[in-house]
Amino acid sequence: MTLQKVSKNFQVSPFLVFYLIHSTQFGVGALGYQRIIAMSAGYDAWIGIILFGFFTHIIIYMIYKICEKSDGDLASAHRIAFGKWIGNFLNLLFVVYFIMTVVTVLRTYIEVIQVWLFPDLSTWFFSLLFLILVFYIITGGFRVITGVAFLGVMLPAYLILTIVLPLEYANFRNLLPIFDHSFKDIFLSGKDMTLSMLGFETLLIFYPFISKPQQSKKWAHLGVFVTSFIYLIFALITFAYFSEDKLQKNIWATLSIWKIIELPFVERVEYIGIANWCLIILPNVCLFLWCASRLAKRMTKLKHRTSLIIITIVVFILMNQFEDRKLINDLNSYLGQVGFYMAYIYIPLLFLIITLVHWRKGKKEDAPS
Repeated sequence: MTLQKVSKNFQVSPFLVFYLIHSTQFGVGALGYQRIIAMSAGYDAWIGIILFGFFTHIIIYMIYKICEKSDGDLASAHRIAFGKWIGNFLNLLFVVYFIMTVVTVLRTYIEVIQVWLFPDLSTWFFSLLFLILVFYIITGGFRVITGVAFLGVMLPAYLILTIVLPLEYANFRNLLPIFDHSFKDIFLSGKDMTLSMLGFETLLIFYPFISKPQQSKKWAHLGVFVTSFIYLIFALITFAYFSEDKLQKNIWATLSIWKIIELPFVERVEYIGIANWCLIILPNVCLFLWCASRLAKRMTKLKHRTSLIIITIVVFILMNQFEDRKLINDLNSYLGQVGFYMAYIYIPLLFLIITLVHWRKGKKEDAPS
């Protein structure tokens, strides 16, 4: 499985990697991650965000090295490291992982709409319309997906300002005392943040679509930094606004904060926020679904459009299997666990194997005949 060279016409500029990374990381998790991370380390959980932000930068470095040494994407790396059959099996696991990520992101967003806006909204109806739009975008090519990622970052960016408005009610003494929890608790709180931090692993798939990969490294790291910084600010303001007991009763803390904002031209800011969050979710779903179909194409003889149709149908069927709140919550928890092992355990392992294979290959070439 050699690298399928991507034409310049389908590649994107290095700086656009910032939008691709940031748009996949920042999604539906931002609406309620604060309560989850506070369960393990209380209000010291903000330290866990910094910790895992640092870990993610290391993983980004490893992803670039994997792609450089394998001269391609994840499929090429698996072929080099494990051979055809085991490599294809691992590719299949990643296809399933990307599919479940799409289901988790989209189903969680629909649940937010059903709880806060339209209780009678049919899951199948909204998911059908949304997936048709996503399918249309993906068939336009990777450049169109990148354009959607750009818009998904820029257009809703004003929502960040709304999180600053509740500062007049904030009490930063809630954060004291600092370092009141063990390192283990802080680490676990960062681990609980995994679901919200995921998305950067898509770089393993779209790496060949970057016109000058070497120049894109700083933009990928900037994307991770901006995501981590926004999550950190959101968490600090939320912790300052809610007491620990009250936070545990708020499933979607960000939406609860929006509820107290009063503006002269709009009464319910959370309605505006939820509606605009659709623009944030769209590139999430597009890129994850594209990654699943692209990887399926790389491991089979199917055309990309055929694999995309099959996977989109699978996603639609799975979407309608999660109607109960507990099932949706379990899905989020399970994907967070799987994502942690995929991103923070497996990628370093693959990096070590690829580095070893590359070193042995170089040693053989340098050996005298």
